[in-house]
Amino acid sequence: MANPSVRGGAIVLLVLAALLVSAYALGQSLVPDPPRQRHTGVATGATQAHPTASPSRPVPTTPSAQAERQPQLDPDSNGPYGSRVSTGSTRVALTFDDGPDPVYTPQVLALLRKYDVKATFCVVGVNATNHPDLIQAIVAEGHTLCNHSWNHDMTLGKRPAAVIRSDLMRTNAAIRAAVPNARIAYFRQPGGAWTYPVVSTCEQMGMTPLHWTVDPSDWKAPGAARITATVLGQTAPGSIVLMHDAGGNRAGTVQALQHLLPVLMTRFQLEALPTGTT
Repeated sequence: MANPSVRGGAIVLLVLAALLVSAYALGQSLVPDPPRQRHTGVATGATQAHPTASPSRPVPTTPSAQAERQPQLDPDSNGPYGSRVSTGSTRVALTFDDGPDPVYTPQVLALLRKYDVKATFCVVGVNATNHPDLIQAIVAEGHTLCNHSWNHDMTLGKRPAAVIRSDLMRTNAAIRAAVPNARIAYFRQPGGAWTYPVVSTCEQMGMTPLHWTVDPSDWKAPGAARITATVLGQTAPGSIVLMHDAGGNRAGTVQALQHLLPVLMTRFQLEALPTGTT
């Protein structure tokens, strides 16, 4: 039988060993783990750079900076590529494109004469050559003239500047063959297909690029009722109204004018461009 004192000593040794193991485990738990390497793409600590805007992102622009870069458009020249879309006053201008035409231009002139209204005719060079008497009638009755290219070339603005200039000069020459020294203050690009070259060329020649405000699409021959409704519904002070006296069947336009002219005259003062000329 074992000596009781020996058994007691063994027990004490076992207890002490257990306590030592527990103390070691506790000490290990109190030691912090080494920092882990994290790949965030951002520097940390003393090496972190001051945040800056990413080069790939545009720097926000203030409204004032945007305004400085925007061209200050003249209120009368805020159409496509700076073309004119307003009379610059409360007056309204009626304009007629693609003529002169031996059938419809005389009818339009007769209605304008009846109501004592002056308008602007944007004439095609080849038609001016073929009908010089109508060019003379337009000017004689106090209307004004606008160059509308030699042959209604809707792609004219895409051509070289020299070709554009030649076309416009040829058209002006045709107009002045009928009316020497005629004032041709405006150019209207066929189809409204404006480009920088055609605008700069006509301006270099002393003509203002003339667009429009109201377009009833009468060239599609939608009928007098629709033409009338569009013009009366959209015309406001300063409007330039686009219509046609040639280029197809313009009976609807002539019929619409019979209703339009007396009503427009009660609402606006109608004028021929350029402003203040007759």
